[in-house]
Amino acid sequence: MLVHLKTQLQTLLQNALSVAYPDQLNSLPIELDIPTEKVFGEYSSNIALKSAKIFKKAPTVVANEFLAIFTMAIEKSPLKDKIAKIEVKNPGFINFFLTPTALYDVVYQIFKDEANYGRLNFGQNKKIQIEFVSANPTGPLSIAHARQAAVGDALANIFNFIGFKADREFYVNDEGNQINILGRSVAQRAQELLGEKVDFLEDNYQGDYIKDMAKEFMAQHKINNLDGLNATKPETFSQWAADYLLNVIKKELDDFGVHFDTWSHQSKIATAEKIVAVLDVLKGKGFIYEKEGAWWFKSTDFGDDKDRVVKKSDGSYTYLTPDIVYHKDKFDRGYERLINIWGPDHHGYIPRITAVVEALGYKKDNLNVLIVQLATLFRDGKPVSMSTRRGQYVSLREVMTEVGVDAARYFFLMRHISAHLEFDLELAKKATPENPVFYIQYAHARVYSINKKAQEAGIQVQRNKLSLLKEEAELDLIKKMGWFADVLLFCYDQLDPYPLVNYLHELATAFHKFYDQHRVVEENKELSGERLALVNSCRIVLANGLMLLGLTAPESM
Repeated sequence: MLVHLKTQLQTLLQNALSVAYPDQLNSLPIELDIPTEKVFGEYSSNIALKSAKIFKKAPTVVANEFLAIFTMAIEKSPLKDKIAKIEVKNPGFINFFLTPTALYDVVYQIFKDEANYGRLNFGQNKKIQIEFVSANPTGPLSIAHARQAAVGDALANIFNFIGFKADREFYVNDEGNQINILGRSVAQRAQELLGEKVDFLEDNYQGDYIKDMAKEFMAQHKINNLDGLNATKPETFSQWAADYLLNVIKKELDDFGVHFDTWSHQSKIATAEKIVAVLDVLKGKGFIYEKEGAWWFKSTDFGDDKDRVVKKSDGSYTYLTPDIVYHKDKFDRGYERLINIWGPDHHGYIPRITAVVEALGYKKDNLNVLIVQLATLFRDGKPVSMSTRRGQYVSLREVMTEVGVDAARYFFLMRHISAHLEFDLELAKKATPENPVFYIQYAHARVYSINKKAQEAGIQVQRNKLSLLKEEAELDLIKKMGWFADVLLFCYDQLDPYPLVNYLHELATAFHKFYDQHRVVEENKELSGERLALVNSCRIVLANGLMLLGLTAPESM
């Protein structure tokens, strides 16, 4: 992996400058970036630009002085055969170009690691909890929840692949007014089914699924008349409905390929005893005060725009209170970092939950709240209208049924999480290169077709010795494969799986470009063997990337 070569080169350059300038540059780190254009090499450093003020010289002058130091250091190091040249470019960047030998090492490494190619120990097994979806069990999952599910699951995959111990958690809000409304909605639909005219309340859940649940409830409880229905306690409807829909949600997520490590329930975590205990802790720290009969949390001490009520004057608790208990519970379980994935309607909630974490004695950076923007479905160029209460929305189940799991997951990931997503249902179903997920998966499947032709021609993969891959398209493909681990680290830095989505499309593009320009199976069997190694190493990287996104890597299409 080029990420290891990058680390070695950074260390070498840092040590060289520390020896040459022990006083001036001992605390100025060297950073190597990947240039956006290949004419600037494989790595670029702005160390001369950052050092110009220290030396009181023009950045290009400093860059050329550093160039001489770097060249000498590389000549005396094991990297001598890996760096082809170094050059200075205005306004003072130092660019590094790799030799074909260094690039061939990428292919060797891919064959050595195979399914583990790109795996790192960067996270050092630190525990991260990613809490996402956490939809109230009041209906099937919407596409907003589906996008959060795809993002959270992909992030967990990536974090675990680079060395973290990342757990997926779903927090079930099985208490409160929404659950009561759900139970009432089922009860009133049951009354209708038994022939009673009902004034169905405006805030009830009104989707067809409520009618189906009412039928199922009566069947399970053997209710066939109004007397039996009226004798049923309201909490029975609420608990049954919440459990029923939670099972629906679990099945939808399971079919979507999202499997949670933990299902936490508010009713079990935020008990009355734990609420009292945590409020006593905050009160002891001076973060709780009483005003007008209510208890207030001093969230303004931590940057919130106003203090928040945690206990109302009537003795009931606000929504924030069980969330305080829940976040304390997360840290009590040993997680070093918490990542909450929420929808944009929760953006205003971030300052108060961040204040909670700090008030509990943890650093602000121990919690990251990611806001995943909404998605809009398009069919035949027109947006599909959605209304949760009325039930007039396309569910995750419907999207999976219409376009398939792979296309659904990919399309939910194909924009930065901070960007609104337009999901084209018709495009997602196309089996053409216009469809980006098909385009990537087809590159993977195409290698199996190439392998079959090579086998018929008696050509074997040359895994151990490369020397003939010199064409620009060949080397470009190797470079792109070499950046795989760097992309995963960038996903971690950005807390967004989108860079991997974009990378896989670029890798597939590099593969298709190579394949369109050069024959793999040709008369020169030695060259064919090396090109066969090239395409099969690409197949491995594509498969690893698809796996991290939760997509399949088909052998034929």
